[in-house]
Amino acid sequence: MIPTNKIHSITLPVPYAMKTVNVFLVEGDLLTLIDTGTNTSETLEALKSGVKSIGFELSDIEQVILTHHHPDHSGLLEVFKEDVKILGHKRNKPYLKQEQSFLDYYSEYFIENAKRYGVPSLFVQKMPRSIKKIPYSCKRSLTDVISEGDQLENLFNVKVLYTPGHATSHIALYSEDDGIAFGGDLLLDKVSSNPLLEPPLEGELERPKPLIQYNQSLQRIAELPITKLYTGHGDPVTDVKGLVEIRLEKQRARAEKVLEMIRNQPLTAFEVCQMLFPKIYEKQLSLTLSETIGQLDYLENLGFIRLDERNDGILVYKANEHSVSN
Repeated sequence: MIPTNKIHSITLPVPYAMKTVNVFLVEGDLLTLIDTGTNTSETLEALKSGVKSIGFELSDIEQVILTHHHPDHSGLLEVFKEDVKILGHKRNKPYLKQEQSFLDYYSEYFIENAKRYGVPSLFVQKMPRSIKKIPYSCKRSLTDVISEGDQLENLFNVKVLYTPGHATSHIALYSEDDGIAFGGDLLLDKVSSNPLLEPPLEGELERPKPLIQYNQSLQRIAELPITKLYTGHGDPVTDVKGLVEIRLEKQRARAEKVLEMIRNQPLTAFEVCQMLFPKIYEKQLSLTLSETIGQLDYLENLGFIRLDERNDGILVYKANEHSVSN
């Protein structure tokens, strides 16, 4: 059981559309910070001030746990003492280490796949060929790997849940005694999290399918008796099951819209993206294409559409015959 007076929420400014991120200082056997905020001076000053208002300094923090690798949750790792424990899922590692070989692979993977998904050369040419550093992130990795089913004795014995979808490194922390959970970006009170495309890591033959993973993670937490879910953005969620139902219904509605497009004519992922997001796809191509491909993965997994390759190597989605009558 986690005493509520031992949980302290700190809201930090971040240079993203969401504007802020929530991190949590928890007074367990080890003084623990869940997530960190971006690697910017504004975020750091706000974190220092927030921790100090609770009665501590950054140097007092003994353990940092990452819900996932995105910079607004991991970017400030470098400001903590060398002996601080840094915990997270193993899939955080390449994004935190930022070895040049991985950054090059990451860029080239998306460039090559953009072509196969039908993105015109004009847009592909604007994509960076190499990255020196992921913006607003750090170069400090984990000291300890945690994974599904692990229990953290030094933090009120919370259980680790592996909840991929928004990121393949995503975890949640769940207290079985009282139903309190820390959910990162898994389920947010005001907006839907984006299931983001990631390349396969070393030894993997296929890329992860984020929307399918995300739906499974949402369905999983909906089945748990969670009383309060502390979130990475916005207010805590108390009706987890009800909000999950809303999110899944909205996602199904969008998938039906995509299916109707493809029933009318075979389309590339980029063509679907243009139709789904006509006003923003040019400025937010990576984000909107991720969302689009997630919907296409979902429909393909259900057997409503199939993927064909044209002679020029571009992938085209077509409706299966049985889907017309559904």
